[in-house]
Amino acid sequence: MAKSAKAPASFEASLAQLEDIIQAMESGDMPLETALTSYKQGVELIKFCQAKLADAEQQLKILENNELKTLDLPNGQ
Repeated sequence: MAKSAKAPASFEASLAQLEDIIQAMESGDMPLETALTSYKQGVELIKFCQAKLADAEQQLKILENNELKTLDLPNGQ
Protein backbone atom coordinates (compact mmCIF):
# COMPACT_ATOMS: atom_id res chain seq x y z
CA MET A 1 0.00 0.00 0.00
CA ALA A 2 0.99 3.62 -0.24
CA LYS A 3 3.17 4.94 2.56
CA SER A 4 0.38 7.11 3.97
CA ALA A 5 -2.24 4.34 3.89
CA LYS A 6 -2.26 1.38 6.22
CA ALA A 7 -2.30 -2.14 4.82
CA PRO A 8 -5.73 -3.78 4.50
CA ALA A 9 -6.77 -6.17 7.25
CA SER A 10 -7.42 -9.06 4.88
CA PHE A 11 -8.01 -10.14 1.30
CA GLU A 12 -11.76 -10.05 1.90
CA ALA A 13 -11.64 -6.54 3.40
CA SER A 14 -9.55 -5.35 0.45
CA LEU A 15 -11.96 -6.84 -2.04
CA ALA A 16 -14.95 -5.23 -0.30
CA GLN A 17 -13.17 -1.87 -0.25
CA LEU A 18 -12.30 -2.23 -3.92
CA GLU A 19 -15.94 -2.98 -4.76
CA ASP A 20 -17.00 0.16 -2.86
CA ILE A 21 -14.49 2.25 -4.81
CA ILE A 22 -15.73 0.84 -8.12
CA GLN A 23 -19.37 1.56 -7.26
CA ALA A 24 -18.54 5.11 -6.21
CA MET A 25 -16.55 5.75 -9.38
CA GLU A 26 -19.23 4.24 -11.61
CA SER A 27 -21.85 6.57 -10.11
CA GLY A 28 -20.24 9.45 -12.00
CA ASP A 29 -20.76 11.87 -9.11
CA MET A 30 -17.15 11.84 -7.93
CA PRO A 31 -15.02 14.97 -8.42
CA LEU A 32 -11.90 14.48 -10.52
CA GLU A 33 -9.39 14.77 -7.66
CA THR A 34 -11.36 12.29 -5.56
CA ALA A 35 -11.61 9.94 -8.54
CA LEU A 36 -7.84 10.07 -9.05
CA THR A 37 -7.19 9.38 -5.37
CA SER A 38 -9.71 6.53 -5.40
CA TYR A 39 -8.15 5.11 -8.57
CA LYS A 40 -4.71 5.09 -6.94
CA GLN A 41 -6.14 3.44 -3.84
CA GLY A 42 -7.86 0.86 -6.04
CA VAL A 43 -4.59 0.04 -7.80
CA GLU A 44 -2.90 -0.52 -4.44
CA LEU A 45 -5.77 -2.75 -3.30
CA ILE A 46 -5.50 -4.77 -6.52
CA LYS A 47 -1.77 -5.23 -5.94
CA PHE A 48 -2.44 -6.35 -2.36
CA CYS A 49 -5.08 -8.84 -3.51
CA GLN A 50 -2.85 -10.17 -6.30
CA ALA A 51 -0.02 -10.68 -3.81
CA LYS A 52 -2.33 -12.53 -1.41
CA LEU A 53 -3.57 -14.76 -4.24
CA ALA A 54 0.00 -15.46 -5.37
CA ASP A 55 0.94 -16.38 -1.80
CA ALA A 56 -2.04 -18.73 -1.56
CA GLU A 57 -1.13 -20.31 -4.91
CA GLN A 58 2.44 -20.85 -3.73
CA GLN A 59 1.20 -22.49 -0.55
CA LEU A 60 -1.03 -24.79 -2.61
CA LYS A 61 1.91 -25.71 -4.83
CA ILE A 62 3.94 -26.62 -1.78
CA LEU A 63 1.10 -28.69 -0.37
CA GLU A 64 0.64 -30.47 -3.71
CA ASN A 65 4.36 -31.19 -4.25
CA ASN A 66 5.01 -28.20 -6.52
CA GLU A 67 2.20 -29.06 -8.95
CA LEU A 68 -1.19 -27.34 -9.06
CA LYS A 69 -3.93 -29.85 -9.68
CA THR A 70 -7.36 -29.42 -11.20
CA LEU A 71 -10.15 -29.29 -8.65
CA ASP A 72 -12.85 -31.77 -9.62
CA LEU A 73 -16.18 -30.73 -8.14
CA PRO A 74 -19.16 -33.08 -8.02
CA ASN A 75 -21.88 -32.37 -10.58
CA GLY A 76 -19.56 -30.07 -12.54
CA GLN A 77 -20.14 -27.09 -10.22
